[in-house]
Amino acid sequence: MKTDFEIGLKVAPHYIEWETMLRAATYADSNPIYTDFWNFDHFYPIYGDPEGPCLESWVTLSAIAQATSRIRIGCMVNGIHYRHPAVLANMASALDIISDGRFELGLGAGWNEEESGAYGIHLGSLTERFDRFDEALEVIISLLHREKTSFSGSYFELHEALNNPKGPQTKLPICIGGSGEKRTLPSVAKFATHWNLPSFEEDIFKNKLTILKDHCDIVSREIADIKISTHVFVEEATTDQSIVEQLEIQREAGINQSIIYFQPPVSITRIEAITKVISLEA
Repeated sequence: MKTDFEIGLKVAPHYIEWETMLRAATYADSNPIYTDFWNFDHFYPIYGDPEGPCLESWVTLSAIAQATSRIRIGCMVNGIHYRHPAVLANMASALDIISDGRFELGLGAGWNEEESGAYGIHLGSLTERFDRFDEALEVIISLLHREKTSFSGSYFELHEALNNPKGPQTKLPICIGGSGEKRTLPSVAKFATHWNLPSFEEDIFKNKLTILKDHCDIVSREIADIKISTHVFVEEATTDQSIVEQLEIQREAGINQSIIYFQPPVSITRIEAITKVISLEA
């Protein structure tokens, strides 16, 4: 594998002890083969029994920021309907400061009906979700980079709103996750520095990439300015060799960052073993 090809590590905070998750993050931080450490933003587990344990994403990520010093960190991705975008922008700036400029803000329109309904958090129709998402992106990006933000939309209204202090990164990286051709990819072209394709199939990826390029052309943007990532899912039955093969296929296809996504139960021993295999191939 080429050295300019990035490999991230993702451990979701469900069905896992905090000590194990923290150790996974610090292990990744100590291994230069990994560039990023990701978690997810859910309150219920999304694999297995939804009534099982699940730690909150921002709290765990803040602790990981303090326990690491090199690796970039982020949530893949935050459901925009869970938190007001002005609050989210303040949280993002604070975490960028805490991590000394290693934070990347992952954003998505939201999809989990079960946990949203249980908490009484309005998710809405697909049209509502993406209309709200586009408004939230404008609000967040303005608050991250401008002194004051005023905004009047169907979902959000701000009046000379402040977000101080801002983080050390001059332009906070924004990752948008999803593959919808009508709403998600246009938002990626307009707002994102990073696009995450949740799962990888080469033919589908090539088609989505062509569509994203078309959207970039519309807004006069170079697609090369957008980092592209996807996942390599690791389950108990996944072999080390298949992981290496998937990494190579994704790299050859044009993926910039492959994120090795460990599914529960997560074992530090397994993470270490897979890391050694990858290191030999790098």
